[in-house]
Amino acid sequence: MNQHAPFLMAAREAAAAARDVILRHYDAGVAVEFKGDDSPVTRADVEAESAIVNLLKDRFPDHGFYGEELGQQDIESDYVWLIDPIDGTKSFVRRCPFFSTQIALMHAGEIIVGVSCAPVTGEVFHASRGGGAWNGTTRLEVQTSQSLERAVLSTGNLNTLIAAPERWSALGSLMQSVHRHRGYGDFLHYHLLAQGSVDLIVESDVNILDIAALSVIVEEAGGVFTDLEGGALSLETTSVLAAGAPSLYQHVKQTLRS
Repeated sequence: MNQHAPFLMAAREAAAAARDVILRHYDAGVAVEFKGDDSPVTRADVEAESAIVNLLKDRFPDHGFYGEELGQQDIESDYVWLIDPIDGTKSFVRRCPFFSTQIALMHAGEIIVGVSCAPVTGEVFHASRGGGAWNGTTRLEVQTSQSLERAVLSTGNLNTLIAAPERWSALGSLMQSVHRHRGYGDFLHYHLLAQGSVDLIVESDVNILDIAALSVIVEEAGGVFTDLEGGALSLETTSVLAAGAPSLYQHVKQTLRS
């Protein structure tokens, strides 16, 4: 058994508990409030995160927590859970199914467990360091042999890239070079990358809580996952460059740097 299996099992159970909360509010409708940064928040966000934290804290009382809605608790602990109960609240309140629950576990700065659950579709991708990436009982594998001319590129939030003319121009050139480009965004394009349906992802504006779980899923599926500068993820990460094939990753990294 993989050494991280107990953590992964608990994370999957926590995601299932959150899913029950989220779907109840999704079906009934829920009032929306706005935080200081003008992003929406609902009772579903807070109740789902509480369900996750309560379950995990009961199993692992010495662990820390960093959540989108409830903030930080014991963040200096060796093990810290990173939680976004509804990544894509804007989609949730508009009854668009492209939102997810993201749960990851970081140990000594390394993300070792990740669960990405899409409540409406029922899709649950999960991974643990050294244990592979899975969709249910199906092992996930990225596409590692794709050429740039046959590659599919997906983009997410690009506000910072848009504001940087040189990088925006470089991204435009990249889009003209690949076979196809789409903006799947949110959790979806990372799931597609992990299963080999997408080859490249570029995002310039993210939060570590949005991507922590997805990063270990992509890496355990055989992919590469860094920030746009090629750096390893940390609590301060705000961008993503991810790919199935290392050669594609290196090409895009150099293109955007140029």
